Amino acid sequence: MKMTHLDDSGKARMVDISLKPNSQRRAVAGGKIILAPATLELLQENRLQKGDALAVARVAAIQAGKKTAELIPLCHPLAIQQLDVQFHIVADGVEIVATAVCEGRTGVEMEALTAVSVAALTLYDMCKAVDKNMIIGAIALLEKSKDEIHG
Repeated sequence: MKMTHLDDSGKARMVDISLKPNSQRRAVAGGKIILAPATLELLQENRLQKGDALAVARVAAIQAGKKTAELIPLCHPLAIQQLDVQFHIVADGVEIVATAVCEGRTGVEMEALTAVSVAALTLYDMCKAVDKNMIIGAIALLEKSKDEIHG
């Protein structure tokens, strides 16, 4: 199997996508942060000392998704057209879903995964004063698509 991110001598390289056609790309990623019941209550009632954790985590996630190529060495910079981050309060924590959309020559899944990861880390930071046992996990690509652009 040929490794796309290695050159013929085994050195890391950025994949050449210059000849690939532009397509409409979409990726959805999800993850979860497990919180203690008392922490979840503070979060839901917006009573955490650091403020509105969900609003801060949403902005952090969007910023991180836009900066993915700066964070992940071999990722191509993409012009993100949409990055939506949703939080779903569940019995044991918060589920995070990020949807990234762009028109480009390569997929946008790393941007969606980065957004979810940073949202979870931001929630961790916002809640760490009251919860020492939080768990971040289950971060995964949920779906991705590529549609030809007809012009």
